[in-house]
Amino acid sequence: MKKLRKNTEIAALAVRVIGDGTEQLGLMPIEKALQLAQERGADLVEVSPKSKPPVCKLMDYGKYLYKLKKQDQHQKKMTKNTEVKGVRIGISTGDHDLDVKRRQAAGFLSENHLVKVVMIFKGRQLMHKELGKEKMLEFAESLKELSDIDSYPKHSGFQTIMVLKPKLNLHT
Repeated sequence: MKKLRKNTEIAALAVRVIGDGTEQLGLMPIEKALQLAQERGADLVEVSPKSKPPVCKLMDYGKYLYKLKKQDQHQKKMTKNTEVKGVRIGISTGDHDLDVKRRQAAGFLSENHLVKVVMIFKGRQLMHKELGKEKMLEFAESLKELSDIDSYPKHSGFQTIMVLKPKLNLHT
């Protein structure tokens, strides 16, 4: 949460004041604005410090902070925790081993995790990057009922990386 200046912390000489709701009280010297806030039993809070002159609002600062805290808690509660799980395959990985990796990736996808498929190239295999890319796309094609490709195979250094994301389940 960003810290807003209030009451005597405001350094401007003149401020534009907004009332409790959306009522515009106009441009006034800081002393008059502070006096008005005190009369209404509210705090003068600087909501837009970069504007010329700064915009201040009359509000209960404690209630405002409480409301922000509750909104933040609600946001955290509503966010979904997704992890990125990894599956490593090689250019010469056999069919049975690929089936095992496929089942492993399917399990991760069914738990709504992203799956990062990494293919490591060793030695002369590096000359056949296109074969590795084809194999990764076949791997993704075999999981098309459960996933979509989030990022297509990209080669960097001695490895090619592809990310699969779970398909949205509209039934649940």
